[in-house]
Amino acid sequence: MDFEIIVESVPNLLNGAILTIELTVLSIAIGLAFAIPIALMRVSRNPALWMPVYGYIFYFRGTPLLVQIFLIYYGSGQFREEFEAWGLWRFFREPYFCAVLTLTLNTAAYTAEILRGAIRAVPFGEVEAARACGMSRGLLYRRIILPKAFRLALPAYSNEVVFLFQATSLVSIITLLDLTGIARIIVARSFAVYEIYIAAAIIYLIVTYGILHIFHRVEYWLSGHLRERAGMALAATGKGAAPAPGAPAADALAVR
Repeated sequence: MDFEIIVESVPNLLNGAILTIELTVLSIAIGLAFAIPIALMRVSRNPALWMPVYGYIFYFRGTPLLVQIFLIYYGSGQFREEFEAWGLWRFFREPYFCAVLTLTLNTAAYTAEILRGAIRAVPFGEVEAARACGMSRGLLYRRIILPKAFRLALPAYSNEVVFLFQATSLVSIITLLDLTGIARIIVARSFAVYEIYIAAAIIYLIVTYGILHIFHRVEYWLSGHLRERAGMALAATGKGAAPAPGAPAADALAVR
């Protein structure tokens, strides 16, 4: 393995990684903002609300992301006159805009479905207690259902963020020089396929576990009330977990 070419290529690969992270952050932020109202429409009983968003979610979850990128980037050229009439062509002719738009629509569909499941999983007793206190429907969603749903959806949502970060590698197909795009150019010039793609994979791996670490810290912070409740229960009983057969009593008392 040629380590010299890896060292020389790392600065360029890191520049591509910056664009990859930028695309991920933008798409996640905008997609989450879209996903919340879509999820609320999805759980509605009104067919005029849930049927259109069901079709949207079904399409973006059922088709490959690469096909979606091609349709938006290359397919928008067939409607150039219409876009120019509305002043939108200056956006759709840019690969950066098309990449962000496609990633946003894709992650919004997946996130909305994650939130829909989390909303359905909110304990019915908590909802009934809030209604008994006289909360309106809007206040109920704002104070009870959505905060609880976000906590329940966090593990699945962290996986969605990781998947989207890795899926940004497809935007190199439409000439964007992200991490994968930079790696492809270096490989075309140096023919060091193994070295360059191993280096790119390591960068992807580092950022991926950075994302997971952030979500783990957020999940730990949001579950503080559960740890306090467990600690109060142990304090009330005056002992920890029951010892295993034959285990010393000191080991059981050491469990907190």
